[in-house]
Amino acid sequence: MADLLKPKILGDITPSDKESNHWSVFECAPERINLSKKRFSSFNFTKPIKMAVFFVASIFFLFGSANAPSIFTTASGDNSTSTQSKINEQQQLQSQLQQLEQQINQYENQITSYRKQGDTLSNQIAELNANIAKINLQIEATTLTLKQLDQNIASTQTQISVTQADIVTKKAALANMLNNIYQTDQVSLIEIFLKNPRLSDFWGNVENLNLLQSNLRVATQQVTDLVGTLQNQEQQFAASRTDVASIQDYQQAQKSQIAATQAQKSTILAETKGQESKYQVLLAKTKETAAQIRARIFQLLGGGQLSFEDAYQYAKMASNATGIDPSMLLAVLDRESALGQNVGKCNYSTAMSPSNQPIFLEIAKSLNLDPNILTVSCPNSDGVYGGAMGPAQFVPSTWELYAPQISQITGNNPASPWNDADAFVATALYLKDAMVGCQSIYSSSISQNR
Repeated sequence: MADLLKPKILGDITPSDKESNHWSVFECAPERINLSKKRFSSFNFTKPIKMAVFFVASIFFLFGSANAPSIFTTASGDNSTSTQSKINEQQQLQSQLQQLEQQINQYENQITSYRKQGDTLSNQIAELNANIAKINLQIEATTLTLKQLDQNIASTQTQISVTQADIVTKKAALANMLNNIYQTDQVSLIEIFLKNPRLSDFWGNVENLNLLQSNLRVATQQVTDLVGTLQNQEQQFAASRTDVASIQDYQQAQKSQIAATQAQKSTILAETKGQESKYQVLLAKTKETAAQIRARIFQLLGGGQLSFEDAYQYAKMASNATGIDPSMLLAVLDRESALGQNVGKCNYSTAMSPSNQPIFLEIAKSLNLDPNILTVSCPNSDGVYGGAMGPAQFVPSTWELYAPQISQITGNNPASPWNDADAFVATALYLKDAMVGCQSIYSSSISQNR
């Protein structure tokens, strides 16, 4: 059953013999002309355009060789001289970069020192501010205490006045009692007995006089004690008020002293921050110079933005080695990095996936490069890792797979992701493998459909 042909058209309508003498359901339907629509003459521009592109590319290849990159020059003497000059320049730049990095470290250490001093002074000032706030609260509490004491003193004075009035009243009553007692003392017992013929009345009158005398003594003592107590309380309140006033004066003096200290510390802090700002300016300038030197070293390593002519020569070289069309290589690299212009601005430690970082460090070590001066692509806004390298924007794990093949074609061993020639060849090899994979998938799909 698998070898039987499948019908390509429906056979439910049997054609007449006039239409076709040899007709089968397994044949493709013949082309038909739709006479209901107007037909326009057309001209196929595809072939002329391809011929024009091929002609222009040939002119660039034949007459542009004088401006080709140095990797395509055939004069071995000039090439070796140029290479040695680049190596010497790179070594000088590396030496200058090391000196600048030492200066950067010194500036950063100085800034850190000033910043620590500033932090210490800031902490001291914050502590002083807390003490001032505490003293202010204490002063407020003292003021409230003074008000309460004033009220207590006023109440005590009122009580003293009332008590003094009561004492005056009681003294008058005591005077009357004493007068009565005095007058009673002038009467003899016989006269009292005669005035009170009944014995019970007599003894009752005598007992009342004795009780009156006793009550007068107790009342007099109570009044005397009350006056002394009130006087003592008044003296204590007055002393307390004097003490609180003294404490308030002391706290005011302490607050003034702390305020003066705070002003002094603020002045020192401002001066310290001024010194820190100066070193920040020096640090920024030094970092800018170091960045320029790193950019120059990157160019000496074969990186940097390409002109179209140089990019075309690299594309031709990669095409000759892999069979990938140069125009496709140019389109891909223009899309990836604008021909080396946009190679990323992030550091590997923050942008690259943890699994790729060891491979990246090994690549940098093999090229004798500082990994911290090499920039890679930044993470996407959706959180996907970056870390793509050079004009081709390969991640380290992918570059590691193609590095041996790249070295065989360009002769650069080890191959560098930041070298333009290596980047073009890497892209061509990747596209070649991708096309082989697509062809395999396409062939498998065709065979399944059959």
